[in-house]
Amino acid sequence: MGELLEEISLRNKLHVFEDRTEAGRCLYGKLIQYKDSDCIVLAIPSGGVPVAREIAAGLNLPMDLLIVRKLQIPYNPEAGFGAMGLGREIILNQQLIDQLGLTEDEIRAQAEKTKEIIKRRDQVFRKERPFPSLKDRIVILVDDGLASGYTMLAAVRFVKRKTPKKIIVAVPTSSKRTVELILPEVDELVCLNVRSGISFAVADAYRNWYDLSDGDALSIIRS
Repeated sequence: MGELLEEISLRNKLHVFEDRTEAGRCLYGKLIQYKDSDCIVLAIPSGGVPVAREIAAGLNLPMDLLIVRKLQIPYNPEAGFGAMGLGREIILNQQLIDQLGLTEDEIRAQAEKTKEIIKRRDQVFRKERPFPSLKDRIVILVDDGLASGYTMLAAVRFVKRKTPKKIIVAVPTSSKRTVELILPEVDELVCLNVRSGISFAVADAYRNWYDLSDGDALSIIRS
């Protein structure tokens, strides 16, 4: 079981960050021990890019991107029933699949679509560069928040196969339920704003929230 580092004063509060940039600056203060080390920061695009940029800059660490993608519900593409990682590994939310009554054919079809999306996004964001070596390194995985957590879980499983020294997940906000899902898989989970309750939206942690396009994320990376 990993260690949870949170900001108790922010627990269950809404609109605690101005935007993703401010959230990243707040996060890197919790990670200051890794400054100027052999760590690497891996951002999950697109929303994780501005958060990760502030962490990497503040800690003077290299930053790269890790492409993962949710498996979209066929009739509700805004929601997912699992996720796929860069190595084509699939993590399924079996409870949700059972509730939705998704068939094996539907799952297989969405997995194929997701595989093509990941391939295309890897070309856009990373130009299909070789992935950096993670062996015996401390890896900090960053996104702008955790809702169901399955996308991050796919990222963690991908990184694990690269035999890192330590895996840290750093996010501004998460549901308590998802914290409990991720903690057994990592060494540390740094999450400033943990919220419990029936409903949860990453956007509710921010005063200034907008969907970040691939173009927006690329502009941040190049700046």
